[in-house]
Amino acid sequence: MSGHTTLAPAGTAAKRKEARTVILSSYLGSTIEFYDFLLYATAAAVAFPKVFFAGTDEWVGVVAAYATFAAGYVARPLGGVIFGHFGDKVGRKGMLIISMAMMGIASTLIGLIPGAGVIGPWGAVILVLLRVCQGIAVGGEWGGAALMALEHADPKRRGFAASFVNAGAPTGAVLGTLVMGAFSALPQDAFLAWGWRVPFLLSFVLLIVGLFVRLRVSESPIFAEAVAKESVQGAKRKIPLLEVLRRPKALIMIMFAGAAGFGLQVVLPTFSVTYAVSKGAPQQGVLYAFAGASAISIIFVLLGGRLSDRFGRRPVMIAGLALFIAYLFPMFGMLGSGNVGLVFLAFTVALILHSSLYGPLAAFVSEQFGTTSRYTGAAVGYQLATLIGAGFTPGIVAGLYKDSGQNILPVVVFLSAMALVSIVFIALTRESKNNDLTTVR
Repeated sequence: MSGHTTLAPAGTAAKRKEARTVILSSYLGSTIEFYDFLLYATAAAVAFPKVFFAGTDEWVGVVAAYATFAAGYVARPLGGVIFGHFGDKVGRKGMLIISMAMMGIASTLIGLIPGAGVIGPWGAVILVLLRVCQGIAVGGEWGGAALMALEHADPKRRGFAASFVNAGAPTGAVLGTLVMGAFSALPQDAFLAWGWRVPFLLSFVLLIVGLFVRLRVSESPIFAEAVAKESVQGAKRKIPLLEVLRRPKALIMIMFAGAAGFGLQVVLPTFSVTYAVSKGAPQQGVLYAFAGASAISIIFVLLGGRLSDRFGRRPVMIAGLALFIAYLFPMFGMLGSGNVGLVFLAFTVALILHSSLYGPLAAFVSEQFGTTSRYTGAAVGYQLATLIGAGFTPGIVAGLYKDSGQNILPVVVFLSAMALVSIVFIALTRESKNNDLTTVR
């Protein structure tokens, strides 16, 4: 584990090169983490109901699989607390290495769990336990990666730099969906017996690549300077979580401001995939349509971060949510058409609109906290937003759809209400793009 006194190189050119290396590292690390985390979402839509909940009604199995999916989101705030504490005390870099190792091992083990036909309900129990490990890992990963990019970046380009971390999510989704989509082309029996497992086993290969990249970057200079300043002044290091909880307003605002972004994001690879397939679109075609749309959205996530550097985080995020609300009915109309081309268009427009919210979000969240509690505050706030916004949303919307006799209206109303709540909280949160990150508060 790296010490927290390592500073970036002194020369301006060297600092810029180091910043680019750190941003690349954050992007690749985030891609690998979200490949693992979101791969589970795809598997929950196309494999887990039949592997771990065999013998139940089709939509009952889907809802049960999404419940195990939610376990990862429940665990993410815990990961934010644990990794945030040590990230604010010891340093950002070491926590990123540990979180990546934890995620890679948990994901690999998921690919080895026997199905219900072999060990009965214990397969689902083990699945939940490993999903919790995934949640803890990604809860620690995001905060550290975002802060490393943010704290190495030019102050005028922080939104753009931090957006690379969030761009890792659609990149990971592309990789995971392409791999799962390729194996879903197998005969159904072969796919359910072993095909779905291979993408999870590949996580170990990605883990080796990710650790190689992570070990080559330096500690955050802003964090190192803050620790050095406290040491010179003889200040006693405070407990980061208590510092955050002393001023809970920022945490609460972030939770509800970001919730809809995660809810809308997670509905696409879970319920929307299942919905499109149930309406007659071929499963492999739907998975590839989502992968293609996710690939296109990567550039728009970065564009969203760049626009937020110019216009502010709040205006860009609010515009994206408002447009998404207006788009929900047309989106489900295209998803339910049974036509892969229209399904691809539905996913593409949805993810482009979502990117204007998701791109600025990493900087928006991280800029609300002082240096020596920023990892904890950003990680916990962000992960609580994922919990209330995404953790239970797939199960809720699947339940609403099932209980209404497969009517899409309750789903649209629920998602619209969630988006409106986030718009209100974003509007009430102070603009942060010009905040001084070197301030220790």
